Amino acid sequence: MAIPIQYPLILSAFLFGLGLYGALVRTNAIRILMCIELMLNAVNINLVTFSRFITPGDMRGQIFTVMVMTIAAAEASVGLAIILVLTRQRNVIEIDKISLLKG
Repeated sequence: MAIPIQYPLILSAFLFGLGLYGALVRTNAIRILMCIELMLNAVNINLVTFSRFITPGDMRGQIFTVMVMTIAAAEASVGLAIILVLTRQRNVIEIDKISLLKG
């Protein structure tokens, strides 16, 4: 029994909406980064879903998803490094309290 295409798409839309809401509402830099990663994972679910239903025998969607996950891991590590440096310099992790123009 095959899973209908609507189920993973609804899951992906829910995860993307949750990540978007969190990225727009939260002020903690680490939580914002986690919400962006959640949105990327929702996109990966869409990629695998459409790859599975449009071309079932082709593995291009899954391979591309692994590439996106690798780039997302690199983006997360760079983002966490920037947050760590800002936290050490300014001693604050809230986005609205960080001002790069102050000395």
